[in-house]
Amino acid sequence: MKKFFKVVLKLILAIVALIVIAGFTLKFVFDEDVPSGTKGDSADALALKMLEAIDHEDYLKAQKITWTFRDKNHYEWYPQQDSVVVQWNENKLHLLTKDVSKSTAFEKGNMLQGDSKQDAIEYALNNFNNDSFWLIAPHKIMDPGTEREIIQEDAQEKLLVRYTSGGSTPGDVYVWKLDKNYRPQNFKMWVNIIPLDGIEAKWEDWQMTDAGFPLAMKKSVFGFEIPITDVSAQ
Repeated sequence: MKKFFKVVLKLILAIVALIVIAGFTLKFVFDEDVPSGTKGDSADALALKMLEAIDHEDYLKAQKITWTFRDKNHYEWYPQQDSVVVQWNENKLHLLTKDVSKSTAFEKGNMLQGDSKQDAIEYALNNFNNDSFWLIAPHKIMDPGTEREIIQEDAQEKLLVRYTSGGSTPGDVYVWKLDKNYRPQNFKMWVNIIPLDGIEAKWEDWQMTDAGFPLAMKKSVFGFEIPITDVSAQ
């Protein structure tokens, strides 16, 4: 029996060592500094071309956008009313994005109050900020609190977007690579919630929505697709 436990302990230690080595290796590989570019009219002009390529004006008129993130969080977003219905597990929350304190939360049909309500609001808001970004991030490149730089890299112009305020993780930086028609292909990210710097996420399979603007239906990191399903926009 002692021999068995020694073998198991050695196996566990070996696995832990491999995880630590893999972590250090990834950190060494993805330890890319944020590139430096040029602010001003040229960066904003590139941003406007990118927005035109994804029919941003029609996006601003959307009445309802729905999707599911990681088969758990379900969203019905009404942009013109600044409201979102967020559902997860047995919870449902009517989130008012301009005045979150007036949101209403339910669990198993029962209205939540006090700390339970506040916890539900924080969960819904933080997840909505993250999950909606993965859906419509290209449309947020000129949001209030953003700064833009034009980057010369790989013999082409790229757009750096820095989020100085707003959302759940201010300070995040993204560098967008565009195709010849200025439609996004991928971005590299420097974000607070990921310890690795300069990770690339691909934005592919652009499809037109009923609202008149296209959305990338496939996003992937390291070849693993981020599960966003049930997408629609009206």
